[in-house]
Amino acid sequence: MPRPSKGIRLVWRSESRKADGSLRSKAAWYIEDAGRRHPTGCGKSELVEAQRRLAEYINEQHQPTRQRNRDPDQVKIADVVNVYAEDVVALNPSQSYRKETAARLLAILTFFTGTVADISGALCREYVNGPAKNGRILPTPAMGRRQLEDLRAAINHYHAEKYITAVPKIVLPARSEKAKRALTRSEAATLLWAAWQMRQTWKGQESDRRTGRHLARFILTGLYTGTRSAAICGAATRPTTGRGFVDLERGVFYRRAADMVETRKRQPPVRVPDRLLAHMRRWARTPVDIKTKRRGKSRTIGRMIAHDFIVEWEGGPVRSVRKAFKTACEIAGLGWYEPRIVKGVETQVFVTDVTPHTLRHTAATWLMQNGVELSKAADFCGMTEAVLRKHYYHHHPDFQADAAAAITAKAPAPRRKSTVVRFGAPT
Repeated sequence: MPRPSKGIRLVWRSESRKADGSLRSKAAWYIEDAGRRHPTGCGKSELVEAQRRLAEYINEQHQPTRQRNRDPDQVKIADVVNVYAEDVVALNPSQSYRKETAARLLAILTFFTGTVADISGALCREYVNGPAKNGRILPTPAMGRRQLEDLRAAINHYHAEKYITAVPKIVLPARSEKAKRALTRSEAATLLWAAWQMRQTWKGQESDRRTGRHLARFILTGLYTGTRSAAICGAATRPTTGRGFVDLERGVFYRRAADMVETRKRQPPVRVPDRLLAHMRRWARTPVDIKTKRRGKSRTIGRMIAHDFIVEWEGGPVRSVRKAFKTACEIAGLGWYEPRIVKGVETQVFVTDVTPHTLRHTAATWLMQNGVELSKAADFCGMTEAVLRKHYYHHHPDFQADAAAAITAKAPAPRRKSTVVRFGAPT
């Protein structure tokens, strides 16, 4: 009886020399597939890079099987993941979603190299908690949970298409409930000013080119609408296919594109506050102040600040503000420094708990602090009342006010039943 295949995997091959002592092949990680070995060019200390190349090899070379009603021990996890990537991930209109999901699926493929029948609770726990074999870097509990959720979604999709007869239970680590970091108004003003004052530097010298003005507009929009960062970055100034837009005449921000399917991350329209709307209208009619006009190289020549999109950079929409946002946080002092080993050298690295999503938490917190009704605040932020009550209602001035007042009040005297029968008053 032939031995069962171990699937596509990484193997370490030691150095090999010829009979005369000359080098035949260097010691390296190899990809083993159906008895054949393919070099990765990675040494012993480059396991992470070798795993990345293994995932790319599986994704490029392995064609997923779409046979109906197969048993779990006949279905490779690579089939499941690749079918999900083709049928679901590739069709999502969001480029950032496709990129981030693909990275998580590649991480899954570097560990889960067998069949669906091999998946167990112990294997899921090992993926997140270790032990880390062959130098594998463990994901954080939150990232590990997210990656396992992708694996579960891929298996469920494969089962829904009737390619597999049964599905295993994916054991997820406990969801970590972190405190929702919100900015004070003073912190928000400091962050906004830091973004507004950011300049380009060259060899340690600051130039007169402002590089954070688009970030300042992003921060204003996030604080005053509570919108997720992806919707802000993609917001157009007029109806545009595949994008949300801001109606500058009526003052309504349509956060979700008309042709996009509604997901659990709700994106209902939101009324733009008058103060922010005045800024947006000014951005749409004010030319960009550029410093390269003489050379004629700037893509923003002849364009308005918000020509086609609310937040623009170099004449186009902003894909991500993560790096610029972190730089602004460092300038504003919203974080701390920790020693880290970077390329073998101990370096002080800036760390912050303030992210672009913090602006959404801040908007919800400010609404509660100002006493807005739950239903109105939930509709404005685009979240359910249950989520708003769970995470933000404790900031509301009416939070448990009646209960707090009643707990210190004197209990009313008990009423005794009377045995006296009272008749109507005499005439």
